Amino acid sequence: MTIKEKQQEIIDEFAFLDDWEQKYEYIIDLGKELKGLPEDRKTDDNLIKGCQSKVWIDAEFKEGKLFFDADSDGILPKGIVSLLVSIYSGHSTQEILDSDFEFIAEIGLQEFLSPSRANGLMAMTKQIKFYAVAYQLKS
Repeated sequence: MTIKEKQQEIIDEFAFLDDWEQKYEYIIDLGKELKGLPEDRKTDDNLIKGCQSKVWIDAEFKEGKLFFDADSDGILPKGIVSLLVSIYSGHSTQEILDSDFEFIAEIGLQEFLSPSRANGLMAMTKQIKFYAVAYQLKS
């Protein structure tokens, strides 16, 4: 499934949810399914700057694709980063760089987050793009 198809799937899932309480519950449930990171990968290098909670994103490049792992000490940020990992993990660096984050606006996520959480979300998206650039330069 392409990144665009995964984004559309998320947009469609959010469309079925009636209000933001249900949407928050959905995001929190996504976080509960996130595998998380072992303690030795919760390093300062993997820590997302600008998040209200601690959020870590790590990436591994194998067979031409980037695979993301993430974790957070907050339940909502953990759900948000889980959503991003589910969309972008398993794709080539070029696919990630060619993608956008418009689905975030389409589901209305950023407008219902506090300013500090919205900043954290943007920091997470930037980190995903950063990993794509870094691993593209290595290969």
